[in-house]
Amino acid sequence: MKIAAFADWFGLGTVNGIIESARCGAQGVQLQAWRELNPFEITPAKITEVKKTAEDYGQTITALCGELHEVNPGGHGLEVAEQNPRQIEYLKRVFDLAARLGCNIVTTHIGVIPEDKDDDRYRALLSACGELSEHALAMDAWLAIETGPEPVARLCEFADSCPGGRAAVNYDPANLVMVTNDDEVKGVYTAGKRIVHTHAKDGIMKKYMGPEHVYNIFAEGGVEALASLSGLFVETPLGQGGVRWPEYLKALRDVRYDGYLTIEREVGHDAAADIRMAVGFLKELL
Repeated sequence: MKIAAFADWFGLGTVNGIIESARCGAQGVQLQAWRELNPFEITPAKITEVKKTAEDYGQTITALCGELHEVNPGGHGLEVAEQNPRQIEYLKRVFDLAARLGCNIVTTHIGVIPEDKDDDRYRALLSACGELSEHALAMDAWLAIETGPEPVARLCEFADSCPGGRAAVNYDPANLVMVTNDDEVKGVYTAGKRIVHTHAKDGIMKKYMGPEHVYNIFAEGGVEALASLSGLFVETPLGQGGVRWPEYLKALRDVRYDGYLTIEREVGHDAAADIRMAVGFLKELL
């Protein structure tokens, strides 16, 4: 396993975020496919600059993050069929951009997968993710769905149902601890070989409200709405939350995951300092 950082959380822009990732000792970097890297607007010159910076500083681009809430503010991932054409087109362009940057993983939140397979939202999700999985197959890439909005077992069953066989898992243990109340260690064994990328994040659940309720608030209000959820959970620096890191990393080894632990720090007074600390924390454990 190798350590990466999410470039955007340094707050320095894409290129400087890549440089800072290298300076803090990470081996790779995940990039957000929006703003500077909006696939609808990005120029060949920008692609060249990003790719060259990563090469010059020894950073592997681990994954691109598809931001569906930027494409459809107030949306619910891929749950609403009539909203999906532009979102699917966006994610296909993210895959295309990833390929040009030498990367074959696109991570995203698709919404909440309902337990009822006859639910219209389930059908919309399956149709959209199936189309994206087939697109990923044609590009020898992976659609990595992030854990959190539903139990890991349900996500895995859904991913296995997607045509194309390229729907996989972006494993975020903190989401399971903070929101879903699902066992972050046991879930690794459930997901197994489906895990193609991970986020190294930590947190504590204060009060269980149910992931569908939490993600609905986020979908409607965006990142700003997370402040209203402070009574339910809190994201912490690595090692200061509820994720059982030694057991979690052992589980990843047991299922033979050898990809990246990509540090994500979405809040905090000094996210950059927390990322640097997290690199040291993970190095010591590994």
